[in-house]
Amino acid sequence: MGKKDASATKLLVDQYRKQIGKQDYKKTKSALKATRLKAEAKKTSSGFKDAFLVVAAILFFVLCVYAFFYLNLSTELNLDADVD
Repeated sequence: MGKKDASATKLLVDQYRKQIGKQDYKKTKSALKATRLKAEAKKTSSGFKDAFLVVAAILFFVLCVYAFFYLNLSTELNLDADVD
């Protein structure tokens, strides 16, 4: 790829970027601000969601361990009652 080919590719990229920039200017400032605020709200709310999922997973794990031991101990107690 020669020097002329590289500069032609760069010009195409610059033209594309200018088109994208013009499309953003067509939007009103209030619409751009609303989009930005919506994206920021989505980012901050995901932190609470992740924390809730971690706490729920820990509680589920503890409940499973508790149920495992409860079922094992309750069957042993029943066997002891049958022996008497």
